[in-house]
Amino acid sequence: MSDAKPDASSRSIRSFVIRNGRITEAQQRALDELWPKYGIEAAGMPLDLEAVFARRAPLTVEIGFGNGDNLLALAAAHPERSYLGIEVHRPGIGRLLLALETQGLSNVRVICRDAVEVLEQRLSRRCINELLILFPDPWPKKRHHKRRLVQPEFVALAAERLAAAGVLRLATDWEPYAQEMLLTLQANRELRNLSPQGGFMPRHEERPVTRFERRGERLGHGVWDLAFCRVDSP
Repeated sequence: MSDAKPDASSRSIRSFVIRNGRITEAQQRALDELWPKYGIEAAGMPLDLEAVFARRAPLTVEIGFGNGDNLLALAAAHPERSYLGIEVHRPGIGRLLLALETQGLSNVRVICRDAVEVLEQRLSRRCINELLILFPDPWPKKRHHKRRLVQPEFVALAAERLAAAGVLRLATDWEPYAQEMLLTLQANRELRNLSPQGGFMPRHEERPVTRFERRGERLGHGVWDLAFCRVDSP
C-alpha cells in the first residue's frame, strides 16, 4: 500500500482528521497483501474505469466508508455493479479488504485519499451513477463548520461527476447539518430533490443500519436522509 496516505500539502482545510487508531495484525496483513488486488494508487491521471474493473458497469462511489459494512453489503447484493470506496483510515480499509477476500467479491476497488482530490483528479465528468455520503463528520462546533464536506463547491464538483440521472444520497444524524445539506443541495441547479415533498427521504431500502445510526438512536438522535438526482439542462 505504497501510496495510501493522503498528501496533506495540496489542501489546507479538510473534512477529516487522520486518527491513529489501532490496526490489527490481520488488517495490516490485508493492507500489505491485498492492496495490489483491490487498491488504486491515489495519484495519477483520471481513471479508466473499464480497465480498472475489467468491464463496463454502473458505478457507485462511497465517500468515507468507515468499516465498509454498507459497501460490502451493496457489492454482494449487486455483482452487476462496480463499487469504488474512498476512505483515509487504514484500519477500516484493512477490514474491508479482508471481507472482500473472504467473500470472493471482485466488483470493489478502494482509494485511500481525500475524497475531494479523488473527484477532482481521478474521476472524469459524468462517470458516477450513484454517490453515497453516509454520516459525514458534522463538525458541530461553529468554528469548525468550514471543515464540513457538504458545501457549495463540493456539491458542484459532485454534480459534475454524476452521470445523467445519477443520484447523490446522503444521511446524517446531526439535524443542523441535515438542514444545511438540504439548503446547499437545493441551491444547485444541476440537482433535483427526489423527495416528493421537497425535503428529506425515508432511509433507502438498500442502506443497512450503520453503527453511526445505531449510536445515534441510542443517544436519541433522529436520522435524516437526502437523495438528489442529476438533471441535464436542455
